[in-house]
Amino acid sequence: MTDQQPASGPSAPPHETATATATEPGGPEAVREPKLRRDRRHRKLGGVCAGLGRHCQMDPVIFRIGLAVLAITSGLGLVFYGFAWLFVPYDDEEENDARRLLTGRVDGHALTAVLFALVGCGVFLTLLNNSDALTFAAVLALLLAGAGYWSQHRGAPDPDPVAVQAVADAPPETLAPPVAGGPSWWRDPLTKGTGPEGMPKYFWGPDPVAVEYQPDAPHSPAGRRTPAPEPTGPRGPRWLGGWVFLAAVVAACLGSSLTWEDQPLGTSLQTGLACALAVLGLGIAISSFLGRTGAGSIVLAVITAGLVAGASALPKNITTDWIRTDWRPAATADVRPHYEMGTGVGTLDLSRIDLGKDQTVSTSAEVGAGRLKVIVPSDAEVRLRAEVGVGDIQLPDDKSKDVDVEPGKEKSATLAPPRGAKDGGTIELRLEVGVGQVEVARAAS
Repeated sequence: MTDQQPASGPSAPPHETATATATEPGGPEAVREPKLRRDRRHRKLGGVCAGLGRHCQMDPVIFRIGLAVLAITSGLGLVFYGFAWLFVPYDDEEENDARRLLTGRVDGHALTAVLFALVGCGVFLTLLNNSDALTFAAVLALLLAGAGYWSQHRGAPDPDPVAVQAVADAPPETLAPPVAGGPSWWRDPLTKGTGPEGMPKYFWGPDPVAVEYQPDAPHSPAGRRTPAPEPTGPRGPRWLGGWVFLAAVVAACLGSSLTWEDQPLGTSLQTGLACALAVLGLGIAISSFLGRTGAGSIVLAVITAGLVAGASALPKNITTDWIRTDWRPAATADVRPHYEMGTGVGTLDLSRIDLGKDQTVSTSAEVGAGRLKVIVPSDAEVRLRAEVGVGDIQLPDDKSKDVDVEPGKEKSATLAPPRGAKDGGTIELRLEVGVGQVEVARAAS
């Protein structure tokens, strides 16, 4: 009896679903999940949304609109699109743009993907304090991911546990031993199956020359390898990076100076650094077409994005003007519930108020950056809570007067009046300084 073998058809593309049949007669079938690939034919930019639509069996317009909204509201759309552009290959290729970058084959598409991811990271870092925007972006991202997962698995049959177990228990496929001196991915032709005229043009990297692999003779020593020819064309101007750096510095100074007078320190620095980041991104894009994009520009852009995040984390009450302010209430009725200043030295002198027995006065003071000094009456009991973001707290009972700078410093204490002093009532204080020092001192009796 002759067994019938299935006819071998044309090989399916890498992104199609492959079906494997067990070797035993009547064995179960195992279905391999399709891999995500970018779509070259229906792409608008990098083919990421078109590939997602085909992979999830959805209209790619849904992903385009969703990623555009995520890019505007939080920058996550640009981050996802840039990294997907780098690490997901096209449907007719096996090599992604990230590996081309690592092997020195740089083209405009890879640099555009890096620029997308870089700008998206910068936008995301500037919105770390905006919880509403990040919450909306997280909900939208989960909705997109859930819709794609549901659309991909709708109508799909449940996997047969017997088939899954059979595939897991099957021995690995026997492969031929590797040939000594065989080809590797960094020595393969840049485009397989085509001539030099069909190869991509890179800004720099190995010349697009098709090389046919010829293995060495079994018993003969390997021949000498011919060194790769030197690149013939110019790689672009070397002075572009210096001009981009100078332009970024000028943009940072200009952006900060225009907002220095009427904005807090953090907002002013954030504006200047964002202008510098925009100039760096534009410079990277321009230099990619000229063929001279160095790693220094990308590293500088990453550092600038980190500085933007640091500037956005500064408290908004830190101003750009250093001032000295004295608050001197003459009576209990003149004590305000709250005192506040931006940057400088603030002194709250409560030594002239006269508190009666069992009388309590509550107040608070806040300084963004600088020093806050409070002078309390000599005969009053003080209940205080002091908080400093980065800095030091000094109280009258501290034996050591050394400045000990620490982040996130807090103290809660009750300062009793000196022995023999009359009952001068109670003062409740809440003191806050973003960056600087809190000092509490007693007036001379």
